[in-house]
Amino acid sequence: MQIILEIIINKPHTMFTRRLLTRLSRLNIRPATTAGYHSTCHSSLPTVTTASESFSQNNGPLNKRLFSSQIETESSLDTATYERLCSETLDGLCDYFEELTENATDLIGTDVAYGDGVLTVNLGKSHGTYVINRQTPNKQIWLSSPTSGPKRFDFVGTPKAGKWIYRHTGQSLHQLLQLEIPTIVKSQTVDFMRLPHCS
Repeated sequence: MQIILEIIINKPHTMFTRRLLTRLSRLNIRPATTAGYHSTCHSSLPTVTTASESFSQNNGPLNKRLFSSQIETESSLDTATYERLCSETLDGLCDYFEELTENATDLIGTDVAYGDGVLTVNLGKSHGTYVINRQTPNKQIWLSSPTSGPKRFDFVGTPKAGKWIYRHTGQSLHQLLQLEIPTIVKSQTVDFMRLPHCS
C-alpha cells in the first residue's frame, strides 16, 4: 500500500496513476492513508474516492476510455460462438436485403451477393454499394456504407440477447441500417430491428 501511495503522490497526473486508481476503486480499495502519513503528506496527496468521481474530475476522456474497455470486455467471444452469431447475422441481413431489393420497384440495377463471409448489396448507381463482412481475427463485423463510411462492430451482450455495436457511438449495426436504408428504399416499409441479433 505504501508503494501505491508513493506512486499516487509523486505522479498524480499520469495515465498509469489514473488506471491504478480505477482498478483500486473497482476492488473497493480506497487509498486513504493512516492519520500519521496523511498529516505529513496532506499537501501533495490527491483526494481520491471512487472511480466515478475520479472520472468526473478528469472531465470526460476517461469516461470514453471506460466505455471502450467495457465494449472490449463484453465482446470477447470464443471463436465458435462468434462464427455462429456472425453467420446468423449475415444470413438474416442477406435474406432481408434480397427481399427489399426484389420488391423495390423504384430502384434500378440492384444486386445482392453473399459468399465467404462477405455480403455485398448494390443499390444502384444513385445510392452505391453496402459491404458487410466478418472480420474473424478481431471477432467483429465490418460495414462499408456509401452514406456514412466504414465502421467496425463488436458483439455486446449474451448470445441470446446481444447486438453488434459500434463502440465510438454506441449505435448498433441494425440501427444504422434502419436509419439509412429507408431513405433509399422508399416504396416499402423497412424494419431491420426484427432480424437476428439486433437487440
